[in-house]
Amino acid sequence: MLIVRGAELVWTGSAELPGGEIACGPDGRVAAGPVEGEVLDASGCVVTPGLVNAHHHLLQTAFRTLPGTRGVPMRDWLPRMAAAYAAVGVDDELAHAAAAAGLAEALLCGVTTVADHHLTWPAGDGVGIARAVVAAAGELGARLVFVRGSARDDPQAAAASADAIAAALGGDPTGMVQVAVGPAGVHSDGRETFELLGEVARRQGLRRRTQANEQVDVEVAAQRYGRRPLDLLDEWGWLAPDVTIAHLCDVSGDEIARAAAAGVSATHAPGCDVPMGWGVAPMAALSDAGVPVGLGTSGGGSNDAGHLLADARLAMQVAPLSGRPVSAREVLTWATAGSATGLGRPELGRLDPGCTADLACWDVTGVADAGVADPLAGLLWAAPGRRPRHVVVGGRVVVRDGELVGRPEREVAGALRTLLAGRRAPGA
Repeated sequence: MLIVRGAELVWTGSAELPGGEIACGPDGRVAAGPVEGEVLDASGCVVTPGLVNAHHHLLQTAFRTLPGTRGVPMRDWLPRMAAAYAAVGVDDELAHAAAAAGLAEALLCGVTTVADHHLTWPAGDGVGIARAVVAAAGELGARLVFVRGSARDDPQAAAASADAIAAALGGDPTGMVQVAVGPAGVHSDGRETFELLGEVARRQGLRRRTQANEQVDVEVAAQRYGRRPLDLLDEWGWLAPDVTIAHLCDVSGDEIARAAAAGVSATHAPGCDVPMGWGVAPMAALSDAGVPVGLGTSGGGSNDAGHLLADARLAMQVAPLSGRPVSAREVLTWATAGSATGLGRPELGRLDPGCTADLACWDVTGVADAGVADPLAGLLWAAPGRRPRHVVVGGRVVVRDGELVGRPEREVAGALRTLLAGRRAPGA
């Protein structure tokens, strides 16, 4: 059991408690009353729910800042990334090393849950890849949503793999590991893939996730089908309350209303879409229409960083370009409870009694926060690269005084560097 004590402010997601404390019970959830146990010093900190990264591609942690992949149209970026994957070779070992680095970075940035949309598969059922990513999360203490994605995979093979992965990982859908399915989008996968993965989701009780209305998605849908991506998703049974759609950069007012009526959730990834020039999603308009909005970083191949709080700041800054200004509290809600809603996990992203005890303690005593009148808003407006002092997942301390508890940061980084050095040709 754990008591987080001495904070300047505790933001539960539903209330702000000056000088509040959080008691973590033996079940890893926020306790309604006092408990006895270890005291975690949060003096000088703002405590928030752990951030929930609702859209990542952890494999891309091994493919950051590659030459020729920055500021290019998505139709050029996709084959360049595919060539990089092929040159290095995607297997269980790479999946583990890349996931460990990406998840370590996430925890050190206050993210306690990561949804990993894995899209690149070698021959086989994919169970080894999935287990490698799950093992990395377990070593570090991160909460993981593993998405069996598809990008031009054989539809039958993708569905069989998704069934095998769900059976292998199993577990409690409210626990540390959750499984979902998700074609990359209508630009890469056809009706059969969407329908077969949808059948797996219904059979296994899984959430569904995809990407839509990004640059290449709109282009390919028009060229191949003469349609808009959301038209196809609707026709193929993928506009529904169990579906979360990432990106949505290019959507009309009618499409926003259609998404809201269907009950889908949306995930904003400004740290990918904005610097790459792929669009500014109108998330405020989606939220105003009643669409639950979450936040994700997307992968290292387009974002380079897994710092969700920094991307929350960017989301706040670019929001007026696509509709209206949004407040820091609204965007923090996207990055916590909003993302959790899209995962079908209402117990995450909040610190109310009974919710999962996932939290971050953000030190606000430094010079970057001097003069800040509103310390909660200051988490976003000031010090965009800040790291938390402590991070707790399920009542267990996984980052203490800025250091990983499960594995040394240098060991995690070194393992990925060594692996890549051994596989990449000199000068590559």
